[in-house]
Amino acid sequence: MRRWIARNRFVLAALFGPFMVFTLALPPVTAQSERETAALDALFAQLRAAPDEAAARAITNQIWTYWFTPSDPTLAARMRDVLRLRQRADFPGVIALLDAIIADYPTYAEGWNQRATVYYLLRNYDQSLADIAKVLEFEPRHFGALVGRAVIYKNQGKDDLALNDIIAALAIHPFLVERALFPELEGIKFI
Repeated sequence: MRRWIARNRFVLAALFGPFMVFTLALPPVTAQSERETAALDALFAQLRAAPDEAAARAITNQIWTYWFTPSDPTLAARMRDVLRLRQRADFPGVIALLDAIIADYPTYAEGWNQRATVYYLLRNYDQSLADIAKVLEFEPRHFGALVGRAVIYKNQGKDDLALNDIIAALAIHPFLVERALFPELEGIKFI
């Protein structure tokens, strides 16, 4: 109900005038709580300082858990539905669900990222790149989105852009396996 009021507060204010002024003070609905943000900040600091690939993998799994299972129970359930449909390769169904999630939770970076991934799988690179831009707008540390964009750029022959993105991703996550796609980074440490 609160989310519906937040989305429709201006219409309600116009209809009900001063009786609905309180709705203007409601905070925007976000997919990530302050506690989740603090936990992610700590995990990213740990990831940056991870001593080896095994430690980085364990931290990465925790980050993906936060990204993919938000504290909002409705959104978390909808993301489970996305996973189920992706496992069945029902890409039109996944895109429809993600369209609805993005409409309801426009700042939820992982909704954008999952749709970017599906568009990538469908070889719709322009739409994937557009969604990746949104992911990075809301979560600039999203190493998965940076890697995805780097791979698309590399496949398109945009080597300088690809290299910039993989370097940005490695600055966040020094143990990404996709580094192997960029032999020019051989011997450079990102720890």
